[in-house]
Amino acid sequence: MPGISATRREMLGLAVAGGVATLLPARLYAAANEPAIRPFSVSFPDSELADLRQRVLATRWPDREQVSGTSQGVQLATMQQLATYWATEYDWRKVESRLNALPNFITEIDGLDIHFIHVRSKHENAMPMIVTHGWPGSIIEQLKIIGPLTDPTAHGGAASDAFHLVIPSLPGYGFSGKPTAVGWNPPRIAKAWAVLMHRLGYTEYVAQGGDWGNAVTENMALQQPPGLLAIHTNMPATVPMAISASLAAGSPPKGLSTDELNAWNQLDYFNKNGLGYAIEMNNRPQTLYSIVDSPIGLAAWMIDHDDRSEKLIARVFAGESEGLSRDDVLDNVTLYWLTNTAISSARLYWDNAHHPSGGFFDVRGIKIPVAVTAFPDELYTAPKNWAEKAYPKLIHYNKAPKGGHFAAWEQSEFFCKEMRASFKSLRKPT
Repeated sequence: MPGISATRREMLGLAVAGGVATLLPARLYAAANEPAIRPFSVSFPDSELADLRQRVLATRWPDREQVSGTSQGVQLATMQQLATYWATEYDWRKVESRLNALPNFITEIDGLDIHFIHVRSKHENAMPMIVTHGWPGSIIEQLKIIGPLTDPTAHGGAASDAFHLVIPSLPGYGFSGKPTAVGWNPPRIAKAWAVLMHRLGYTEYVAQGGDWGNAVTENMALQQPPGLLAIHTNMPATVPMAISASLAAGSPPKGLSTDELNAWNQLDYFNKNGLGYAIEMNNRPQTLYSIVDSPIGLAAWMIDHDDRSEKLIARVFAGESEGLSRDDVLDNVTLYWLTNTAISSARLYWDNAHHPSGGFFDVRGIKIPVAVTAFPDELYTAPKNWAEKAYPKLIHYNKAPKGGHFAAWEQSEFFCKEMRASFKSLRKPT
């Protein structure tokens, strides 16, 4: 609604969806004012952007890797291509404008400020959904899904497909507060998200997540807060105990199906080649001063999350067309840089390791309905029979034709279709 400030919109009980201001129900307006939910906007001074460019241009480069592939890490050519674009062409103000066009808020939960985007659909019977990112992700991952899910009629869907979206920043990430004491692990975050949804006045809702977002979302399912109907995950925790034992032993069990053997091989590769970043952050996150001081160091650390994502990003900066763009990648890295959250976000690994909530892929015993989308380039592609055993109330399973770890970000169109299909059976007839 042009001409009305964020503060005034909140006072009037207005929300924005698809560029249209809509009147919030009285119950939501009341909930939004006790405890206080404060409007928030993004603005970094020009001096910080100039400092970032200067640091990128002043990068002290290492020698080129000794091998032709990526087995020694992110290749020098990729990082130099990224640095050139970052310092000379990239425009942070574009994503800042996109963020400020959305309703952003801050609210205090359990002593910590939590940032979230809250976009209500204009469609009356929209389903509320809280969507949680992971590491090295952020709310940037979800920007592409907001329009299609909240305003489906403008994006090839039906009004009956609509969602109200709540997209929070994890504690220590993005614009949320940075915990000053230990203990903000996935179960505690899950409880905070339930408080947030209740505070927003939602009596029934669903939850979605991948990476740490999956850990938080599955813990919500275990806690079964009032109103949580079901969850969706794009990085499910379905690995049977026998498979975990065989991975530790180094040999797959006999009799695995094609899908099971593929998943075993993916897990084995990740365990042997992809856990370096997680081991460091599990044990010594405070030691990572270099990624707070060097933007190129931070970018390389974030890109080296998993082999298939790293190679996709390398292709992007080599000029190939992929699900992500150069701006997509740098929007996310720049958010980490400007908010100085490289180490505060890494501490989530330490907190989880010291206050265990279960392994990333261990079956947790969830009893509420679960939907799964298995992406071929995820850390592992969960076979359907593993998902059926892990989630007794499996309401949807689908294998995606393409995509990896950053599903909503990389394959947003397919992801939105999956959200509509996953929760269709839970919608009330109109």
